[in-house]
Amino acid sequence: MFGYQCWWGKPLHSLHPNSHPQPQSFSLPAPIPQWPQGEGFATGNIALGEIEVCEVTDFEFIWGCKLTPDSKSGISFYKPCRVPSGYFILGYYCQSNRKPVRGCVLVAREAVPHRKEDSCTNNPDHAPALINPLSYSLVWCIDERSKDNFNGGVYIWCPQPPDGYKALGYLVTNKLQRPNVEEVRCVRADLTDNGETYHQILKIASTNLQSPLEVWSTRPRDRGIHEKGVAVGTFFCSSDCSSEEINVACLRNLSSNLHAMPNLNQVHALIKHYGPTVFFHPSEIYMPSSVSWFFQNGALLYRKNVSHGENIDSEGSNLPAGGTNDGEYWIDLPSDARRETVKQGNLASAKLYVHVKPALGGTFTDIVMWVFCPFNGPGILKFEFMNVSLGKIGQHVGDWEHFTLRISNFTGELWSIYLSQHSGGQWVEATDLEFIEENKAIIYSSKYGHACFHHPGTYLQGSSKIGIGIRNDAAQSNHYVESNNQYVIVAAEYLGDGVVTEPTWLQFMREWGPTIIYNSRIELDKIINRLPPRFRDSLRNVFAKFPNELSGEEGPTGPKEKNNWFGDERWKRTKCVEAFGFNHCRRGKIFQLSDRIPTSSLRSYVEVELLVHD
Repeated sequence: MFGYQCWWGKPLHSLHPNSHPQPQSFSLPAPIPQWPQGEGFATGNIALGEIEVCEVTDFEFIWGCKLTPDSKSGISFYKPCRVPSGYFILGYYCQSNRKPVRGCVLVAREAVPHRKEDSCTNNPDHAPALINPLSYSLVWCIDERSKDNFNGGVYIWCPQPPDGYKALGYLVTNKLQRPNVEEVRCVRADLTDNGETYHQILKIASTNLQSPLEVWSTRPRDRGIHEKGVAVGTFFCSSDCSSEEINVACLRNLSSNLHAMPNLNQVHALIKHYGPTVFFHPSEIYMPSSVSWFFQNGALLYRKNVSHGENIDSEGSNLPAGGTNDGEYWIDLPSDARRETVKQGNLASAKLYVHVKPALGGTFTDIVMWVFCPFNGPGILKFEFMNVSLGKIGQHVGDWEHFTLRISNFTGELWSIYLSQHSGGQWVEATDLEFIEENKAIIYSSKYGHACFHHPGTYLQGSSKIGIGIRNDAAQSNHYVESNNQYVIVAAEYLGDGVVTEPTWLQFMREWGPTIIYNSRIELDKIINRLPPRFRDSLRNVFAKFPNELSGEEGPTGPKEKNNWFGDERWKRTKCVEAFGFNHCRRGKIFQLSDRIPTSSLRSYVEVELLVHD
């Protein structure tokens, strides 16, 4: 009847009844304050040109399952509810049961009411922005008529849009009956942008299934300050896991201005309310400092083929501005007795340098907080039960790390925080954060390397399964920086010229430390020779896979030269395997020691990426 054979009569042995269909919802520890007066920030809706959208965060449970007897495994599907009058659903919501319900989907209405008679014309200028689907196609189901049905039927439907329109989500029902075409709206194609899948919520692939299923979160494909893609919050699913063609769409912000972005007063209020406390490790030697303290205490500017360095004034006004990282200039520590003192930084002077920018088509604000440390210490290798100092391997002059607060422009609510971790990082949702006071999160800076983590502990760049990797130790201490007070806004391009004056040192596009090449084999042999003989061959195999950057020292470039200054953070498409009794999301190569990672997710340890510091 629907052109698709439902799966019924064969028990789905890998699924279990969902005895807790409505997981606990999440809210921030403290109420959101009344923000200073502005234009369109935190007003509840955002105009994207011909359509307006608002967030819906209330959901009605439709269907869910567990993948193991563990009540927290599995997923649930939800229908948006309490939709404001005049707005229309674009698709349903899906999330893992491992966290409280805290999602949002966008609902839309036409900014200018469309006249019904205009729909009869072939002129695309008169085509409505939103329209009913023609019908629905059945993507995947568990038939309600199955004798082995344990939890009711489930049917996932894809809207079939008219020509010139796109569907932005899926619907889920409990009955083998097509949803009403009034249930959802499709969007005119020119008001959409290209999307992509990025986090796999569920994968069911078993020999006893007639049809597998994959469910993914979606996001705009192109992301950054100048990109227009808007995330809808709906999911993508497919029963054809081998298909290489995935057609995912999102909304596009065609408004002529970013009216929903916060003004300068509102930005300060957001930082005061949400600014995290950054804790440094109790044994940390290499503390942060302000840039001006670094300059005032003897930092030197060097030029290629010139043997002596030049003092840098406190504002960095004599640094070469602009250009590219061409190796012509670099910064180094003082060459006199102050060198070792400056290495240790100056916590009292430390500041967070703030860059404010639009994200996801201006529906979110990213508050990027950069922290500077004059020196990045050496790495420590964990090898089975031993900790091995890597000597000078991994150390370098200058260290720029950052974290990013992502704020909803609909409400002003903190949605997630990005934590930079050497050459990568991860987004952490507010549900997974620790809070020290009201809505101020805690961020832990790792010992010597200053990577950011949201919980204390020891994290390995490598494999915790076999106990080999570079240690990242994070813990609370008396050494901390309160970013809600110790900050300075250095850039907010969207506010226009003259609103925020960028410091001159921000225009320095070269490296904040010298490049030093040394024979890493000699250094590594020194380490190996300190170990008991039975471990030496194994460790040589590990060292053979170390990346090239461990063969010397190289200072980092400054914040404005990083690709995430104008682009999005380095977050990757991740897979989450939940079909066989475990849930493991691959997020880069940093694991906490308490993690238990399935053998199938690992290769031999010599293939595991082992990085020290960016």
